[in-house]
Amino acid sequence: MSNGMDNSLLDTYLYEENNLLDQLDELLVADEKNGDFSSDDVNEIFRIMHTIKGSSAMMEFNSISTIAHHIEDVFFYIREKGIESLDQEHKKELFNLMFRSEDYLRSEIEKVEQGVPLSQDIDAFANEINGFLQKISASSSDAPHQKEKAEHETSPSGKSLPGFPEDAKARCFLHIFLEEGIGMENLRAYMIVNAVKECDVEFRCYPSDMDSNSETAGVIAEDGFFMAFDSREAASRAEDVLKSQNHIRSYELADVPETDEEENEKDTHSSVSKDGGSRADVSQTAGEGASPAPVHSPSGASERTSKGTPVPKPAHAPVKQSLISVNLTKLNNLMDIVGEIVITESMVTSSPELKLLPRDNLDNFMKSARQLRKLTDDLQDIAMSLRMVPISGVFQKMNRIVRDMKQSLNKDVRLTIIGEDTEVDKTIVDSIQDPIMHIVRNSMDHGIEETEAERIAAGKDPQGEIILSASHTSSEVVISIADDGYGMDPDRLLKKAREKGLLTKPESEYSRKEALGLIMLPGFSTNQEVTEYSGRGVGMDVVKKNVESVGGTIAISSETGHGTTITLKIPLTLAIVDGMKVTVGDSIFTIPIANIRQSFKVKNDQIILDEYGNEMVERMDCFYPIIRLHQFYGLDAQVTNMEDGILLWVEANDRSYCLFVDDLIGEQQVVVKPLPSYLNDFGLKDSGIIGCTILGDGNISLILDIASLYTAAIENA
Repeated sequence: MSNGMDNSLLDTYLYEENNLLDQLDELLVADEKNGDFSSDDVNEIFRIMHTIKGSSAMMEFNSISTIAHHIEDVFFYIREKGIESLDQEHKKELFNLMFRSEDYLRSEIEKVEQGVPLSQDIDAFANEINGFLQKISASSSDAPHQKEKAEHETSPSGKSLPGFPEDAKARCFLHIFLEEGIGMENLRAYMIVNAVKECDVEFRCYPSDMDSNSETAGVIAEDGFFMAFDSREAASRAEDVLKSQNHIRSYELADVPETDEEENEKDTHSSVSKDGGSRADVSQTAGEGASPAPVHSPSGASERTSKGTPVPKPAHAPVKQSLISVNLTKLNNLMDIVGEIVITESMVTSSPELKLLPRDNLDNFMKSARQLRKLTDDLQDIAMSLRMVPISGVFQKMNRIVRDMKQSLNKDVRLTIIGEDTEVDKTIVDSIQDPIMHIVRNSMDHGIEETEAERIAAGKDPQGEIILSASHTSSEVVISIADDGYGMDPDRLLKKAREKGLLTKPESEYSRKEALGLIMLPGFSTNQEVTEYSGRGVGMDVVKKNVESVGGTIAISSETGHGTTITLKIPLTLAIVDGMKVTVGDSIFTIPIANIRQSFKVKNDQIILDEYGNEMVERMDCFYPIIRLHQFYGLDAQVTNMEDGILLWVEANDRSYCLFVDDLIGEQQVVVKPLPSYLNDFGLKDSGIIGCTILGDGNISLILDIASLYTAAIENA
């Protein structure tokens, strides 16, 4: 890992490998659902493994390159023999092997990302892949090959070479010897043979059943294998291909004499070895002067030319690149600059010096300022759109979670995905992947019924279903994970919470929604046993923490016996929000527009007190608590009379209440700036402050977090 590689090259490598593994995962999940590999997918998996092998070898990540090479060998064989040559049991075994291979490659890629040493002991897994390749090759039918072999070996010929196969049509032979101790010599030879065939060279090979008869491995290891050609020109083209192949120790080119008399007069043998040694007068060395090349190329065609005759290659029209990958840091820097432009533009247009301009000059300035605002808004929209990525990447990974748990839990469940093209900010996508995974695991583990018989008895489809959906509103993306399983019983949840000492008030005072919310408390679990997936009392509290860390909310609805739906509401972006500026004393606060339901004035006689003396107000037949911001933050108030100020009806995360402020300044797009790290010790986030923004006049306005403000001011009061 300390090979001094360029960071940008490593970033490119990691980006490419992760994309390829994601693509592989989608292919495997889709094919397993269909019960078979399509021929196109076999070719695609072969290309993926070839790319991973080559790029990992270039980066000197040998464990990744070696495993990818072995998988590539498997799919090379399957590609040549056809996927139909495998029976269902072998296909099932291949799916399991490929999923485990993907997991292995991902774990090694993660080690690269974390800068830790890669695995050294890969022999066991490599041997397992090789063992599977031997198994499928040994089970292939060899009758056609035996027939072909018999025809050639029994064909009378007046022309032959001592020690060479009898072939009536042969004009010359290539006798090829493989490196010692490589293993599976018959399949290595078969791959070399196919590399030559792919270059449109006509020939016959001996043993002819090397691909299906594992017993030929010993013969090839000892005596090599043969290619018979009808012309010297074809043999020369094949010889050029051999120079680019791996595992070849040496080869011998031999011409068949045209008559028995000529055979006695001519010395027709010449051989070449990779160490430069020669049996006769041929001086060309296999691989000499050539750059190393893989066993086979993605297109299956050699780029080398035969003696004077180029190997034809398909013509391709140039393809214009319409997509590029950009480092996320650069996008963050762009977003910061756009934010500064928004702030500066606001500072310019609200400058008090403008009031000193003559009326005509001010009108001209404001006209230009409105045009500048339009361009700034467009720039902001484009910059934000660059960070937006489809949520499909996260959703598709849940297919793998469901697939693995189906096998381990022996449950028949299908995953239905809706709205996977919904776009979310890249930072948010990374933050919500783990929460969604936890929820899907919970649904699989103890949401869906244990047996099909149990579901049938409940009048349900024997196959369970988890629905993963996404959509967005103007300011947020709504993600829901729904299952049609047991559902949750509030009474059982309350009982479990009481046993663990998690209740903060009498059970009778908990509403259904509050009871369901208990599952998000740290240490809460309804599982009686600890399993691979749950029962340790962690998971949903992490979900809540991660979702709220990106300004999102989480809601749970469930009906006993009919399933559970968990809904996440996440802001589309964290960088720039629409906010309402309000004054409280000499301070200015910003409240996200998405959290505001209504603003209104009240009379003193409309305010009522609850049993604890807290103020409340009625809106739409419901009573909501009032938080006086100047009292909560200990500010010198200029307005204390309820009739002189204004109430804002706000809500977040199923919490709804009213804020009492002095006055509204107006709506403005604001750039969210994180609070300085040294303020973390003061617990500002727990006091309802999520960040700050710079106003047009250069002053700082604190941005309120409506959910945590309710928790601090009312729940923890």
